[in-house]
Amino acid sequence: MNHDLYMRRCFELASLGLGKVESNPLVGAVLVHDNQIIGEGYHEVFGGKHAEVNAIESVGKENQRLITESTLYVNLEPCCHTGKTPPCVDLILKNGIKRVVISNRDPNPQVAGKGIQKLLDEGIEVIEGILQGEGRWLNRRFFTFMEQGRPYVILKWAQTQDGFIGKQEEKVWISNHQSNQLSHKWRSEESAIMVATNTAALDNPRLNVREWTGKDPVRVVLDKSLRLPESLHLFDNTVRTIVYTEQDKASEENLEYSKLKFDDNLISNILSDLAQKQISSLIVEGGAVLLNAFLQQNLWDEARIIKSTKQLGQGVKSPELSNSSLLEEIKVGDDIIQFLKPKP
Repeated sequence: MNHDLYMRRCFELASLGLGKVESNPLVGAVLVHDNQIIGEGYHEVFGGKHAEVNAIESVGKENQRLITESTLYVNLEPCCHTGKTPPCVDLILKNGIKRVVISNRDPNPQVAGKGIQKLLDEGIEVIEGILQGEGRWLNRRFFTFMEQGRPYVILKWAQTQDGFIGKQEEKVWISNHQSNQLSHKWRSEESAIMVATNTAALDNPRLNVREWTGKDPVRVVLDKSLRLPESLHLFDNTVRTIVYTEQDKASEENLEYSKLKFDDNLISNILSDLAQKQISSLIVEGGAVLLNAFLQQNLWDEARIIKSTKQLGQGVKSPELSNSSLLEEIKVGDDIIQFLKPKP
């Protein structure tokens, strides 16, 4: 059987859950009988049925007798513990499936090989490691969250042709409308979005996905001395918002104040706190000082830079990005967008 072909279909299905299942992983499953897909599914929403359940339930009545003779492909090791749903390993055994093909082991300590071992103990053939690198990239947010105890961090900014990201006291639009729409799509795919004090004060951003269809990320803002005016869009209570500050202030509906010391450990402490709040990915949109802090402390996993044809002549210099490798470059209108990751 062509394991790569069916595993890539699992990846395609799994990716449909992006932005809907965190802090759970992206999982797709495919049931194959005699080189024909008879059922498929994916984890659609946090707390909902897992991919294996949806794949098995999708099998038509005419093919249900074939389930015991089928191979189940799933990109992540089936769970063996009871969470919001029953263990998928038990479902596999109940349905008499004799062979399971997996891309990655689940890094969650509650699973971490235990699901595979239970299948093996019951005489099920298990093949693992199919397209392992691609599977890990698909679930890079989940692996980072589980293995490093922090959200997956994406740094994003737009810069002019002459290397500026804005002006000190003036709001400036740099990227084009299509790139702006794409930025809103990116927001819908991540758990949270962060800006620093000056960016919040100058730009008065909403940090939502009004240019796209999807969920709004949790908004995160730094405000050491609580100097930001309450009239800002960030404080309109429409979206869950976390304010990191050194001051004491009572939280209210959709507006949470978290007290932290603004010292050299601020960024790592924020990431640890966000992980405690089950936020598995974070997109950082500014400003330059905050972006550079993530870069200098090597607390980033991906950068997305929108390069415009516009020129400012002077202003706030774009962050210094070194020791990185280019993943991809695309053209959106007259903008060029670069996707980068840190070098190992």
